[in-house]
Amino acid sequence: MEFIQCREGDFERVNAFYREVVAYLEGHINYPKWSDDHPSEQDVTNAIGRGTQYICTDGKTVIGAAILNDDPEGYYEAGKWSRKLSRGEYLIVHALAVKPDLKRGGVGTFMVKECIRVAKADGYKAVRLDTVPDNHPANGLYLKNDFSYVGTENLRRDIPEIPLFNLYELNL
Repeated sequence: MEFIQCREGDFERVNAFYREVVAYLEGHINYPKWSDDHPSEQDVTNAIGRGTQYICTDGKTVIGAAILNDDPEGYYEAGKWSRKLSRGEYLIVHALAVKPDLKRGGVGTFMVKECIRVAKADGYKAVRLDTVPDNHPANGLYLKNDFSYVGTENLRRDIPEIPLFNLYELNL
């Protein structure tokens, strides 16, 4: 497996990957509550343009994806973080997904470790993220990979069906 930063020409395959994941979630338990609105084509376009979209491949096929940046997209100040860090001092993992037929096959753990590697290489002091409280697979993945749960908070994202988010951190 390899975890690589996307380039402009990767849009079609990254977007197709996220659409496959969303289609799967719509027919199964949709733990992250994703839809065609998230992650959207615009999200992917913006992330690729900013150099923050990453994919995990098996050499040819996209088997995972994530967006890594320092934008909390909400009120992270509500978190009870163990260290007081300013925005830009921590990396945030967004929209991490694994190809549905490969879940529980180690791809998620590989990707989380790669997110941590990127954070260290870029000089961040911590990795932080949020999940939907009922997203049991994601919550378990981060706890299994040494993240600490730091509370459930309102991030003021104005998403009526998701008023609260679980917050996790890993200090580097």
